[in-house]
Amino acid sequence: MQTNFTLAQLANPDIEAAEHILRTCVHCGFCLATCPTYLLLGDELDSPRGRIYLIKDMLENDKPADMDTTLHIDRCLSCLACMTTCPSGVHYMHLVDIARAHVEETYERPRGDRLMRAGLRWLLPRPYLFGPALALGSLAKPLLKLLPGSLKSLADMIPARRPRAGRAAASRGLDRARMTGGAARKRVALLGSCVQQAMAPEIDAATQRLLARHGVELVPAPGSGCCGALAHHLGEDQEALSRARRNIAAWERVIAAGPLDAILVNASGCGTVIKDYGFMLRTDPVWKDRAAKISALTRDITEFMVELGLDTATPAPDFEPGLEVAYHSACSMQHGQKVKQPPVALLAAAGFAVKEPAESHLCCGSAGTYNLLQPEIASELGQRKAGHLAATGAAIVATGNIGCMVQIARHGTQPVLHTVELLDWATGGPKPAGLG
Repeated sequence: MQTNFTLAQLANPDIEAAEHILRTCVHCGFCLATCPTYLLLGDELDSPRGRIYLIKDMLENDKPADMDTTLHIDRCLSCLACMTTCPSGVHYMHLVDIARAHVEETYERPRGDRLMRAGLRWLLPRPYLFGPALALGSLAKPLLKLLPGSLKSLADMIPARRPRAGRAAASRGLDRARMTGGAARKRVALLGSCVQQAMAPEIDAATQRLLARHGVELVPAPGSGCCGALAHHLGEDQEALSRARRNIAAWERVIAAGPLDAILVNASGCGTVIKDYGFMLRTDPVWKDRAAKISALTRDITEFMVELGLDTATPAPDFEPGLEVAYHSACSMQHGQKVKQPPVALLAAAGFAVKEPAESHLCCGSAGTYNLLQPEIASELGQRKAGHLAATGAAIVATGNIGCMVQIARHGTQPVLHTVELLDWATGGPKPAGLG
């Protein structure tokens, strides 16, 4: 694609990056076939190629975002299926992130939209507040479901009752990691996912038990927290970068006490952003190299377990080998991180019969806060995904991202579990609570 940016414009690192990405695009249209919003809406402006044209026009002409451009960019799920499909290697993720930041800088959203976005950015990264909010929300759920739009969608995602695993279960997992005895095989840190801690703390507990059983030392990282993904995808770059720097500094303090083999993430949306810290902080001379080192250390929990090797010698007494599991690969996992085979290989090695649903490359509609901000499109995608998963006939759905878990459970009937909960059970842990 030909571009006409001025030298003054190219002095801006984001414009320079955008120009390189735009010039990579050859207008081939392969991306249209795998874009969820194009498949649903049939409007090329709701496809990657169409959005690329809108972004080019907006940035090249140094124009403030208008209502129509904002609408089509907002409708993008950032599922990144287009990046998997693209034969030219167009880095659409970075381009749409740059565009979102430009939208937030130059477009004044309606007041209700601004309040909703600000509320999500403030509440969701704070599990100590989000957890109690969920408890209150579960009590008021019948009333909340009467509200329109995004508020009704929020009510639909509130679980009927909150799990009770919480901090105590996480502490027991860490105690077991210390009780394994002998020299640890690996030394790792684990990111605590914000929403996951509030909605499904049993995932971290299962992760910690699984690591302990495999002789991995799990060390705390005081000061680490929200990865910044939520703010980043809402175009609030400064907030996202502040959170990234805070995490980098926290993990550097851990590394100063002894080398880390990996920084593990068990929420794939977070992992995609942390692996991108090096790019996000590329223009900061103080942080860019430090960020790149942290990104290079980051692994999804399934990547790490494949490298380590899964010990299936002692399954739990009530484990059911041969149980059919439909695996949903989160977009942030398969398209964002290019991690597709490790979860499937681990589930198969653990003794499950793994089923792949139709249209496995398509988004379920969760996409961070997308199912709250674009509830109609998200609901249609969620129903489509749940239907394909049900058609496998599998007893269970497994995935590696809390957002997908909530979205699929909302629209389907099968129990939805995190992959590590099943691996924990298959290697000696308790039967997941989600299986009754």
